[in-house]
Amino acid sequence: MLKVIFAVFLILHGLVHLLYVGQSAGYFELQPGMVWPAGSWIFSRLLGGGATGVLASVLLVLAALGFVAGGVAIFAGQEWWRPLVVGTAVFSILIFILLWDGGLHHLDDQGAVNLLINLSLLVAVLIFHWPRFEF
Repeated sequence: MLKVIFAVFLILHGLVHLLYVGQSAGYFELQPGMVWPAGSWIFSRLLGGGATGVLASVLLVLAALGFVAGGVAIFAGQEWWRPLVVGTAVFSILIFILLWDGGLHHLDDQGAVNLLINLSLLVAVLIFHWPRFEF
């Protein structure tokens, strides 16, 4: 049962990244007035708002694919789910740190919950070696 719950959680976590793709590509606003990722502390200055949105969309799709593939790998009984999820969690953390606007306001709009989830995944998988599945 834990295997199913954890795999579904990873898949859903990956799909939530696609909501941020919709925001960054300008398909919709997750919150009224939300400008993420156009205010990125690093990319907006280098690339401008439009290119930052495209870059964010591409990176977030890759992160979503990584988490979905990790969940599918658990369902398929593949041991490589663990390094894939660890790598994707680190990648996702980097994405949101680099696309952050540098301020401490509206952190929830800038992926703070995503950071907490990814850090929790890393602690669980790397430090506590949890969950342990027998394939």
